[in-house]
Amino acid sequence: MAKYIVKRILLAVVSLFLICFITFFAMNAVPGGPFNGEKAKSAAVLEALNEKYGLNKPLPEQFINYMKNILHGDFGVSLTTNRDIAKTIGESFAVSAKLGGIAIIVALIFGVILGAIAALNRNKWPDHLIIFFVTLFTAMPSFVAASFLLLVFCIQLQIVPVWSVESQNYILPVIALSLSPMSYITRLTKTSMLDALGQDYVRTAKAKGVHPMKIIFVHTLRNALIPVITYVGPLTASILTGSLVVEKIFTIGGLGSKFVDSITKRDYTMIMGTTIFLATIMVLMNLVSDLVYKLVDPRIQLD
Repeated sequence: MAKYIVKRILLAVVSLFLICFITFFAMNAVPGGPFNGEKAKSAAVLEALNEKYGLNKPLPEQFINYMKNILHGDFGVSLTTNRDIAKTIGESFAVSAKLGGIAIIVALIFGVILGAIAALNRNKWPDHLIIFFVTLFTAMPSFVAASFLLLVFCIQLQIVPVWSVESQNYILPVIALSLSPMSYITRLTKTSMLDALGQDYVRTAKAKGVHPMKIIFVHTLRNALIPVITYVGPLTASILTGSLVVEKIFTIGGLGSKFVDSITKRDYTMIMGTTIFLATIMVLMNLVSDLVYKLVDPRIQLD
């Protein structure tokens, strides 16, 4: 186990370095810059700004200097707002984490329940109905679902207020974020439960006269949840890092909206800081899911 963890940490470090390398040189290859606003600046002003933030140096030297600062925990300041990036990420991520956390819980609870119902009613109308909506939600991108929910429930019916600092209503953003992962968990749970229901230990339990509810919750659902648990890590990372479009649509001031704004404004330091932060979450959650998988099923060998 210890050897596996060390190996995964080393791979994580290499992955993060490659992400930094690719992101840094890719964003600098895009035409434009952080100081090319609507109001044109003089050549002298642009030169002074580039010198202030070290953008007048060759790209390899800029990358080396940036990585040195990162190793010391210094993400720098925003090139457009001059705010400390680490502080901005911390404040914005608190909003994104709350939204993502609720969406994860909703997706897990409803996904497992619907998947179990579909498996226990195979080829019956509840199964067909659940699979129909699950397929529909899987094919629907989150930004389409978010736009539809905003248009219908906020503008047309006016049942749910639009998200604002004063009325922080997370109902519609949570629904938009949780529909797709909930659908995947539903299908995953159904497939795993059907596989578990066909195992010898389930047939043995039925032959011994074990209560049907005990068979469902102890023998089938418990084993069916193992694949779901392994999906929780990537799910958490994908929701926390992939909520940027939903946040933008509902004007939620989370990390996702800050990331979109930084790309639009060519704010290089903000793009790098956000990318590194989100990539770290992705790597850590994948590692945690592997370790939890081992704890749930001790038969799994981690090499």
